[in-house]
Amino acid sequence: MQTIGLIGGMSWESSAAYYEGLNKGVQERLGGLHSAKTVLASVDFAELTALQEQERWDEVAAILAEAAQGLEKAGADFLLLCSTTFHIVYDEVAAAVSIPVLHLADVVAERCKASGVTKVGFLGTAFTAENDFFAQRLSTHGIDVNLPDPLHVETIDSIVYEELIFRTVHAESRRRVIGIIDELWDAGADGVFLGASELSLLVRQEDVEVPVLDVITVHVQAALDRALA
Repeated sequence: MQTIGLIGGMSWESSAAYYEGLNKGVQERLGGLHSAKTVLASVDFAELTALQEQERWDEVAAILAEAAQGLEKAGADFLLLCSTTFHIVYDEVAAAVSIPVLHLADVVAERCKASGVTKVGFLGTAFTAENDFFAQRLSTHGIDVNLPDPLHVETIDSIVYEELIFRTVHAESRRRVIGIIDELWDAGADGVFLGASELSLLVRQEDVEVPVLDVITVHVQAALDRALA
């Protein structure tokens, strides 16, 4: 079993879900008392968010690259950047280490293709919706991306930052997000990607009819495939 390095803390709630998913996945695949071999570097979300708001991306990249280097020194065989938003500095982080960093968009595209999804509705924070770095990466794999109405983007952003990062889950927020997913389906999406990791705390596949791919599950499954190959 390979050791999985996690660059986390963005937010810590989603990082905890990554850790739980990896360990449950190893137990399901190997049975018994098996658990995942992981090392974690957890950054200060407030610090990175402040730098993001000031568009000081070089400093963001330096912080995450340093975390990646620490994980490599700690024995990680490959890395996961446990945040959709901060994949904007993926190239700088990947260049800072000599081990692979699994790009989330690449594994999402692979899962979409395996599920027969060619047009995916994208739900994420305002930053990832308004900046096309993630959608562009998906498009290189032949996946079309549909974004919700800008007003819905604001709604999702407030739910993520005002509720979910504090592990607050409101039934009304779930209903609103499910309604947005239904609109994307009606508009022609044949699958929906929950591009903010915290959204997996709110919406599950059993809540909607359209296929749902959430960031944590997709990233975790790809990591397990690699670690246990």
